[in-house]
Amino acid sequence: MDEFNFIKSIQQKNYIQPSLIKGIGDDAAVFRQSYQDTVMAVDTFVENIHFSRKTMLPFHVGYRVLAANISDMAAMGSTPAYYLISIVIPKDWSDSELNDIYRGMREIAKQYRMDLIGGDTVSGNELVISVTIVGFTSQGQSRYRTNAKNNDIVFVTGTLGDAAAGFHLLTNESESMEHLGNSFNYFIDRHRMPSPRVSFAQALSPLSRVSLNDISDGIGNEAAEIAVASKVTLHINYEKIPCHPDLNCFSEEQQKRWKLFGGEDFELIGTVSKQEWPAVVDAAHKTNTMVTEIGYVDDNERLNGSVMLRENNNEMKLEKLGYTHLK
Repeated sequence: MDEFNFIKSIQQKNYIQPSLIKGIGDDAAVFRQSYQDTVMAVDTFVENIHFSRKTMLPFHVGYRVLAANISDMAAMGSTPAYYLISIVIPKDWSDSELNDIYRGMREIAKQYRMDLIGGDTVSGNELVISVTIVGFTSQGQSRYRTNAKNNDIVFVTGTLGDAAAGFHLLTNESESMEHLGNSFNYFIDRHRMPSPRVSFAQALSPLSRVSLNDISDGIGNEAAEIAVASKVTLHINYEKIPCHPDLNCFSEEQQKRWKLFGGEDFELIGTVSKQEWPAVVDAAHKTNTMVTEIGYVDDNERLNGSVMLRENNNEMKLEKLGYTHLK
């Protein structure tokens, strides 16, 4: 299939978002939005760095790359609306595999009422997918990492370490895990098909102030980004970090590494004032989202920009050991 027929095959027949004036078919897409702030993000995913055919079907590749960007929208308190895909296609990916990638994207895009409005398609030596996503917030309601303040509560959604456990299971097939039962597929699905917390983040819109970050590179990295941006210290109690009950089937060392540095759970870590914490709990209840208080914020000039981990009545600085490109 040549470039033009391929573009035609992935083009939406009908668009969902009312603000779209022109989608695929011209040199650029056009949308009109006068009463909200526009939020944009871009991520690039490279075969055998961010995904592998050894652990994912093409459908999962498409689903997961778009899910990662939708999670960025959640962290900004934004409603995702549009996405653009630039893809570098090597010769060893078939037409059916490429269509399955886009089928995965369409599956999750449908859940969040998103439209594909453009991109670029070129040939190359390895599969590379670059996702640009566009979303909207009410004016002045975008959520920033700089919003953490002294005495805030630190919280996370969902459970942590699941995606890393799923990746471990997919890459260690010889390891006997029969005792996991149904949780075997649960962990794998959490790696392949994460669930961005958009509805929960939207339910926080009445709050006067909240900082959010999505957990893509591990809570160690994401908490540090909030601490640095807000010039505060985050204190996290390791015993309070939520995990799936069957994560206990793995070694303590694995559990700790996955919960702190595994990443790719695409949950949210945030901070909020004690006065507005009940509103966070209420938002979690309304959106059927698990939320857990795991620590607090303070303004310690000597430690600001750091994350302190408390475990077994000892506290030490949590290093940024999550995945980092160009490290």
